[in-house]
Amino acid sequence: MKGIKKSLTEEYLYLDFSHQKEGCIFPLHTSVTLFLLSYCDCTVFKVFLVLPGESTGISLLKNVPSEGVEIQIISRQELPPIVQSCCLPAVVERPDNFCRAGLAVVLRHIIQKSYEADPSKKEILELLGFKKTCLKACAEVSQWTRLCELTVPLAVENFLKESFDQPPTIPAAILELEKKLSEPVRVHNDDKLRRQKLKQQKAAGVGPSLAKEKTKSKGHRQETSEEGDSSSASLELKVAFSKLTIHKEPASANREPSYVRKAKASDLPPLDHVFAEGLYFTLADIVLLPCIHHFLVIICRKLSGKLVEFPLVAAWYQRIQEVPRVQTAASQCGIQFISLPELQTTSSQQPPNLDEAPSAEEQNDPSFIGGPRPTMTKLMEKGIEVMFSPHPCPTWTLDWDTLPAAVSPKEGKMSSDRALRKQQQLNNLVYMVTNQAKPGDRIVDFCSGGGHVGIVLAHVLPSCQVILIENKELSLIRAKKRSDELGLSNIWFIQANMEYFTGMFNIGTGTLFSSLQDPQCLKKCLTHGKYFKNSH
Repeated sequence: MKGIKKSLTEEYLYLDFSHQKEGCIFPLHTSVTLFLLSYCDCTVFKVFLVLPGESTGISLLKNVPSEGVEIQIISRQELPPIVQSCCLPAVVERPDNFCRAGLAVVLRHIIQKSYEADPSKKEILELLGFKKTCLKACAEVSQWTRLCELTVPLAVENFLKESFDQPPTIPAAILELEKKLSEPVRVHNDDKLRRQKLKQQKAAGVGPSLAKEKTKSKGHRQETSEEGDSSSASLELKVAFSKLTIHKEPASANREPSYVRKAKASDLPPLDHVFAEGLYFTLADIVLLPCIHHFLVIICRKLSGKLVEFPLVAAWYQRIQEVPRVQTAASQCGIQFISLPELQTTSSQQPPNLDEAPSAEEQNDPSFIGGPRPTMTKLMEKGIEVMFSPHPCPTWTLDWDTLPAAVSPKEGKMSSDRALRKQQQLNNLVYMVTNQAKPGDRIVDFCSGGGHVGIVLAHVLPSCQVILIENKELSLIRAKKRSDELGLSNIWFIQANMEYFTGMFNIGTGTLFSSLQDPQCLKKCLTHGKYFKNSH
């Protein structure tokens, strides 16, 4: 078929399977991934469900989308070695030396591969949002990524395990999502859209404050057609659904009225959420849908009175069903959408004050302050003593002139001055590691970037296994290209957040301004092996 591209690299997708209950596959990360595969109509991966222990009983599985998708059942012992060092879901490129692990990383990769296989599906690529950054920031630094990728799925899984002998409390993660949906939307053409909304409100004879109250009173029953052409539909709904359909209203050539043009930005009405990240349907909605659906099934069955505590989440759930292909994908995954009862909010039963609702993020440690001294203070508070000492051989250096060109940082797309400083940094790290490493050791380069440290170590220590862990895909791709040029066979590449790496190792390395600032990295290094750091 014209426009179809064949993937040149065979890729295997590995998904956890713990149990199945009422059509829901657990963990929810697996349900989310299968839903995205169905939504994208993606058939470019060989999919494996990984059962616990040695069990491979296929009779345990129901409602697993198999149309056009090859699904095999394996035990955890059958996983490739590189995947055994990671949390699932994970995608591996043959020949098993490049792995992508973690929900957000894997889902973004599925979207990219689906688009590459059929570039006519531009709406699939648009799931990555404006500038293709949806859920790109790792969960360690982005509260939104953490909420979607980790906090909400885990909170819903725990909620579904409750016996409900006592009236349960709504998970903090759901209230946090409700709070996010109540916040004004900010988009790249924010000012233009807000002026259009002001014009719409004036035409309807409604002031901004009254319009806000009317929007609240509609609750979760506010609906519109997929084309968004209803005269009573909000501006946000028109903008959102116009992007999801081929019918778009022609731009007006008339000049806007003076009250629209001259209005101060502070006087413009805010934009309300249509979808999770604002006006447009994105990957965040895909991630949240299976989680919120299974949560609402229990709420409606046993605790329908609790719906008043999260009206915006309920409205989002109703609205997302109008998105093209969502109903089909949900049906293939065993998700049968439910109708929510209309909310009846009385004066004695008001929605909770979202500003006072406990934040799921507040349960974590305070924001981490980077740099060596705060890090050392944290370690000492945990009873870990860290000793500083001078470099034992400050004049030692690699003979860069005799090494292959691809080993040098100059091959990593950087200026000559920066490459020289990087060589000096590598001299320090390589000296320390080569004096400690033994044949068969596993060496992990945390926050590896373009692989400057890991590639040198893999070249000078051919009897050791070197693992590069980095969240940025392009950096790892550059590192793999250099490794392939060198013909290195003792190196792995893992694109993942730090917490998704679970493997054992003997030596860990990292630079001061990357991995040393990451408490997850320090925790792993101090738990599993030696750790060497350096700075410029």
